[in-house]
Amino acid sequence: MHIIQRTDMFTFSLDTVLLANFCSITKDVKEIVDFGTNNAAIPLLLSRRTKKHITGVEIQEEAVEVALKSVAINKLENQISIVHADIKDYALEHKSSVKMIVCNPPFFRVDEESNVNDNAYLRIARHEIAINLEGIIKAASQMLSYGGKFAMVHRPDRMIEILELMKKYDLEPKCIRFVYPKPHKDANVFLIEAVYKGNTGLKIEQPLYAHNEDGSYTEEVMKYLGDEDD
Repeated sequence: MHIIQRTDMFTFSLDTVLLANFCSITKDVKEIVDFGTNNAAIPLLLSRRTKKHITGVEIQEEAVEVALKSVAINKLENQISIVHADIKDYALEHKSSVKMIVCNPPFFRVDEESNVNDNAYLRIARHEIAINLEGIIKAASQMLSYGGKFAMVHRPDRMIEILELMKKYDLEPKCIRFVYPKPHKDANVFLIEAVYKGNTGLKIEQPLYAHNEDGSYTEEVMKYLGDEDD
């Protein structure tokens, strides 16, 4: 698998790989939508797990061009579509239409860091400029049909906010998995999956450790990375 990346644009990270392997793809899912697809890393990684159609939605035109090239070089045009659109508008145009949405969103509020990147592309990719956390969760709620799932990766310091927003928009948190850079370190990200209008009942999965004490990837992470460059 080949994923095109540019050094002046947001490059996909381990968070992306973990999210693509965390989300549960059930039989009732006909299409998966990736909010903020960037260079189409998540759709490409998901294509290793499923033959279902995947749509990546991206607001930045340059990223759309890179995503289309990534899809083409892997000859996956029949499975993966890239749409140049604002997530908010796209969700309104496709209400209650899908059973699975994934998102690796901008992690930072616009007022959270004084040193906002001068690169316009990176500002939007990393900070809540084009859309904030509530906008993403609201859009997912609008676009999911009954029982549809929304999976996301984010930082633990915003977990309470995420849980409150999910409840506000009828997304019932069902599964959380904390990711730790190494054993004995604090979690630096977490994975969460919610069900639209689902029943209550939250499962906390076993912790995921990204690296061993010597800095090498753990066996689980190596499994996810295994054929990334095939």
